[in-house]
Amino acid sequence: MGQYVWAIYFSDSKKRTTLFWVSTMKTILVPIDFSEHSQNALQVASFLAKQHHAKIILFHMIGISESVFAKSELEEEGEVKYYLQLAKKKLKSFLDKSYLRDLKIETIIQNLKDFSEVSTVAQEKQADLVVMGSHGASTFHAFFVGSNTEKVVRTSHIPVLVIKSKHSSFHIRKILFATDLSPESAFAYGKVKALAKTFHAELPIVHVNTIGANYRSNSKIREDIVSFRALLKENVDVEIHDDSTVEDGIFNHAMNINADIVALSTRGRKGLAHFFLGSIGENVANTVRLPVLTIRAQLTPKK
Repeated sequence: MGQYVWAIYFSDSKKRTTLFWVSTMKTILVPIDFSEHSQNALQVASFLAKQHHAKIILFHMIGISESVFAKSELEEEGEVKYYLQLAKKKLKSFLDKSYLRDLKIETIIQNLKDFSEVSTVAQEKQADLVVMGSHGASTFHAFFVGSNTEKVVRTSHIPVLVIKSKHSSFHIRKILFATDLSPESAFAYGKVKALAKTFHAELPIVHVNTIGANYRSNSKIREDIVSFRALLKENVDVEIHDDSTVEDGIFNHAMNINADIVALSTRGRKGLAHFFLGSIGENVANTVRLPVLTIRAQLTPKK
């Protein structure tokens, strides 16, 4: 079994720390609810931690209701101990996995009820990446919207890697970055590039042109690509992929080039229904299976 450091928190602190993106992977945060999906995320995190000699922080929320704290001090203490012991018992079984051997793991149990608070914990612990499991929904809309995953992705200023299935091994050799060529997307590209450097991964870029009423000429798109390159101050190659929807185009192109993960810009305040810096369709024909890396879009890093 690996080395475990326990930290128990019952504070709702709103303290924030400044995030600086680094080119090394030192800390990976994994939110868990003891489900199969969070187990899949933990296994992927273990592969990444071993590859980059990183620490894993497991974060579990016990969500004690306010009514408990309204009881007498003795009753309150008893119920808190009960929930804490229950969580620790589940964690012991959850962590009893061979792939966690020789890894340094810190476990945090915190009394929070909203998964949006994962972002606060990630920043306080100076995590470089959040790895989170998600259910195997067959549509892009069902994959993100209205789920705990959606809440984390929408609020996190730290890149979130969403895992949808079990992986017997995991290597990131090729990251497909999908862009709408906007300034926000250009900022997100910088973060993805730093991550790709960490993984020694290729970073192809795609822009999807939808067939139909919103179809744009390749000449107009290439003008936007020139502007995009100017924002990046880098002469990057951008593939143009024509498809029926943005979602289909991204994932079909990813399959065509054998990408390991797809990286996307997100606009947190609108939620994932508008994740791709604009409104997208909710009906997706293909099943999404690739891991998805989401980057919160903003024009300048927060200070």
